[in-house]
Amino acid sequence: MIDRNIFDELFVLEIANNHWGSLERGLRIIREFATIARYHNMRCAMKLQFRDVDHFIHKDFRDRQDIRYVKKTVDTKMSDEDYGALVEETRRNNCIRMATPFDERSVDLCVELGIEIIKIASSDITDWTLLEKIAKTRKPVIASTGGASVRDMDAMVTFFGNRSIPIAINHCVSLYPSDGEELELNQIDFLKRRYPTHTIGWSGHERSADIHDTMLAAYAKGARTFERHIDIVTPDKTLSPYCSTPEEVSDWFSAFNRAKALCGGSGDARRTLPRKEIEYLDALVRGAYAKRDIPAGARMTRDDYYLAVPLQKGQLSSRELIDGDLLVNPVAKDAPIRIELFDNPYSRTPELRKLIEGRGL
Repeated sequence: MIDRNIFDELFVLEIANNHWGSLERGLRIIREFATIARYHNMRCAMKLQFRDVDHFIHKDFRDRQDIRYVKKTVDTKMSDEDYGALVEETRRNNCIRMATPFDERSVDLCVELGIEIIKIASSDITDWTLLEKIAKTRKPVIASTGGASVRDMDAMVTFFGNRSIPIAINHCVSLYPSDGEELELNQIDFLKRRYPTHTIGWSGHERSADIHDTMLAAYAKGARTFERHIDIVTPDKTLSPYCSTPEEVSDWFSAFNRAKALCGGSGDARRTLPRKEIEYLDALVRGAYAKRDIPAGARMTRDDYYLAVPLQKGQLSSRELIDGDLLVNPVAKDAPIRIELFDNPYSRTPELRKLIEGRGL
């Protein structure tokens, strides 16, 4: 059986834009966000992006400034030593080490640096060369679905499932940023139904102003792992609209705790009713009262009693049927018909008798 608990209530903090290729910036991001995670007592992964840039981009295109992805990848290139320093800083700050490898050599780097969870980007869930390499590590995987087809998602989930590799599946919209009407959070319902034995998550690229509300909705839908792009505000860089600051992530964590409190316990079983709710409902239940003086030895009929509020302690209610039961003690007109007046299953069963004697006014 695949252990899905590794993913439950895991927060993945994606260090956006490869921290602009700056080791110092990356280290600062890890420290500041780890502080927020500790304050909220959250289990967080710091996620890096690994690319073997010299081979990832074809040599004839490495100098192309007009291709946004190529330019950004070249501009944010990092050395293996720098990646190692970031991974070590993540470990020192008691966060889970996580990375998205975009090529096979980067998968090897994940192993070398002790990465604990591997992320599969939305664009790579049909890259079978890369998936085969990732599977050989035997490390847990989180995959974002993005614009993938159902067939492609099924194939990927089956692939890792057949190898007993834990995998969580994130709903994701590959628009940066995503506006509210583009989020399609009902897809969390779809993924839960299609992959009921797997943890389903929400990887959001919505604007930071929306993350409080989307957290409430995503948790209520059943998402149990969450991913967010993070960054810090500095004079030299513009914060991307889909990235969140430490202060905004703090609010995001608070929204999670609020959502969890609102949703309550497990949805797999009936909830345990609190005493104050039971007492409130008992006050609304009608109790049985005698219509006339009734002697001992009489058998109760529906014509012998009426129902009215309030229900008193030890009194039989509209929930219990007493028609045909033998009265062992007399009862006066308009008096409550109590449990001790009968010798029946309610009075003879200790648990039922205790319940009846303890409820009402």
